[in-house]
Amino acid sequence: MISVGIFSLRLVLNSSYIVDLRINIFKMTAFTIAPCSLADSAALSRNNMSAFWEIPNWVLAWRHTTLEKHIDTMTKRYPRRLISHPETSRHQKVVDSETGRLLGYARWLLPESHTRLADGEPVWPEAMAPVVSPEEEAAIKRVAEATQWNPNSDTDPLDDAVGAIKDKIMARKPYLCLDYLAVHPENKGKGVATLLVESGMQQAGKLGLDIFILACKPGWGLYSRLGFRVEEELVQDDSIYGGDGEFAMRYYVYEQPLQREA
Repeated sequence: MISVGIFSLRLVLNSSYIVDLRINIFKMTAFTIAPCSLADSAALSRNNMSAFWEIPNWVLAWRHTTLEKHIDTMTKRYPRRLISHPETSRHQKVVDSETGRLLGYARWLLPESHTRLADGEPVWPEAMAPVVSPEEEAAIKRVAEATQWNPNSDTDPLDDAVGAIKDKIMARKPYLCLDYLAVHPENKGKGVATLLVESGMQQAGKLGLDIFILACKPGWGLYSRLGFRVEEELVQDDSIYGGDGEFAMRYYVYEQPLQREA
């Protein structure tokens, strides 16, 4: 067995970009965290839908379509997603620094009480949504609204139960919420998801906010390694909807160290 040492070096180039160098004795790769733009819509759709298509419980809502068709649909809808709720939404992508290829994506939601700094400037400005004119916004919304959106509704009872627990936890206090995290299957195991989550953890630390995540099984190991604890777990039988019988979700919370000590 050959053990290969891997070293990590993070360089802050400016307020918008972080380069993460993961080095081993054979190869050096560099990942860059960057803001998202409307031009990323096709890459985001392929990355995100490909990632979630590997989760059997998630695919239950899309049994009537194919991955490629769903990617095409979401490509038309992502521009609206990117410009929605600009005060509270923050978007980041990880790209290959050499090729510019998108490797992963995260969307964070700030509590309304923490969207502005004391001087009135927006929090986390480098991850804010693209700015568009009213005319561009109207055109983006028209395209999204004209695109068919028809998830299967028979699994709604499962989602309702999941959402009820989330709402209960989120009502306790303001959280920075990791609303969406996706890494294309081809790019798993490279540290992309870790880089995206750690970026949000840094912002939460600056703001003194705890973090909340509603997580499917593929993310459980990552969040545990990063110090999140399981607040609750919900397992439902989805076999009557064509599932494998175990629709499992965990509700993770990361508490800031000072709050844990208190």
